[in-house]
Amino acid sequence: MSDIAGELARAREAFDKPTLRLLDRKWAPFVLAVFKSSFSRDRRSVPCELLHTQVDAYLADLRSTGIDAPEKTGRALCVQWMNDLWLYREIRDAKDDGGGQVEHYSLTSHALEALLLVDGLASDRALISESRLATIVDTVRHRATEANPDREERVRRLDRQIDELTSERDRLAGGGVIAAASNVQMHEGYANVIDLIAQLPSDFKRVEESVAAMHRQIINDFRGEDRPISEVLDDYLAKTDALMSSTAEGRAFEGAFTLLRNDSLMQGLKADLETILLHPFALELSLTERRSFMSTVTLLRKGIDDVLTQRKGLTTTLREHIVNHDVVKDRELEHVLRDINRELATWMLTAGPRSTVTAELMPGTLEVEHLRERFYDPDAHLGPPALADVSDTAPAGPSLGDLRQQGGPLLEELRDALVAAFGAGAGANSAAGEAASVGSAFNGFDASLRRPVEILGLLQLAAQLGVPGSPVGLESFETVRPDGSTRVFDLPRRTLTDDDMAALAAQNLGSEHE
Repeated sequence: MSDIAGELARAREAFDKPTLRLLDRKWAPFVLAVFKSSFSRDRRSVPCELLHTQVDAYLADLRSTGIDAPEKTGRALCVQWMNDLWLYREIRDAKDDGGGQVEHYSLTSHALEALLLVDGLASDRALISESRLATIVDTVRHRATEANPDREERVRRLDRQIDELTSERDRLAGGGVIAAASNVQMHEGYANVIDLIAQLPSDFKRVEESVAAMHRQIINDFRGEDRPISEVLDDYLAKTDALMSSTAEGRAFEGAFTLLRNDSLMQGLKADLETILLHPFALELSLTERRSFMSTVTLLRKGIDDVLTQRKGLTTTLREHIVNHDVVKDRELEHVLRDINRELATWMLTAGPRSTVTAELMPGTLEVEHLRERFYDPDAHLGPPALADVSDTAPAGPSLGDLRQQGGPLLEELRDALVAAFGAGAGANSAAGEAASVGSAFNGFDASLRRPVEILGLLQLAAQLGVPGSPVGLESFETVRPDGSTRVFDLPRRTLTDDDMAALAAQNLGSEHE
């Protein structure tokens, strides 16, 4: 007998999941377009009222262009998507000054998986590449080394890797040619890394949803009182261990959590991301793609924070229930309710169908004017002792120059110093016929004009002069703090033309005549 019946059952089970139900609906493209436009990696949640308004605006835009759209309001659609397990609604603290709490929508793991699937199908770049195959081969080789219990075989594998790396190091140290990666190879590797990174949000969301489901189940167990508290706690601990060890999402969470605890590894990851974007192929990427690529570390930290927040809420619920749960009071309340039911049954033997009983919901207050809490104490009404005169030991006040050194950038002095430096041919390259850089001029200034805050003043002056052409690299700015300590900053290299110098001089002349 063929396995078609079993395969059909598995296919039906897959289509019953919210991910494929989203892709199988008539308005699936519209729903995915709304999710893609309203949520992003940096914007993981949206206030409910704001999302309702945005969906109404999307519907109006589509209808104005003649495109068919659902005949519902934004609020009704969001509620429907929440019931379909594509949106998750939660209460979060407001970020404005007024405080309070606001309801937010966020995408569920099912919606994130659907968006990832559609993005993969819509992508023109094939992910079967040398980079992906190399990743698979390296991962399989590493796992095979760890899985093999043969000590000699593992030593042989390690010796072979050491020999390969040593040979390559000796070749490079001896002046060997370094083969630069082509743009095509970098694009393939970039696509492979992006594909792996894109799977992280849905993985984190599944872990978060698992913890939230556990939270709801434990609250129901506490309210139902079907089991003792000890059994509920044991169940919680067992589920937590299983969530973090037996599921793919939990293992991904534990791996990311271990990564975040290693500061040197995180710094290395961030440096490697910056190195990749320094390759010429990155010029073909959009600003959004580069920014999204560099926010990988932030994505990891945000996913960890969301999961830990869910776990913290669950632990808080357990602690509050254990601390506030009073078995004696519960039993007393149960006895009172039983007595009320018994008296009610006795009263119903003689009461008519429309009879009523007047009962006070809250007990009355006592008629007490005042209760003395403490006796009169004359010492409590004595004035405080006089303050000692310490004006003779007061330190000298700061001078105007000291106060200015603690303030913002000195724009007029910076303009004068730049004009003077460039007029005198400051910089190492001026002898070769090239204009000196702002960094070389800055490093020659007096210490009072080389504070770290003066760099902000240079940036402001550069913005007033206009945006230069394509960047030509970075240069170091050696700053001196008011306390004498130094700090070096790397900024884009900038040179000043004669027009720029004239503009700077004119600005200072204009400020003198105001």
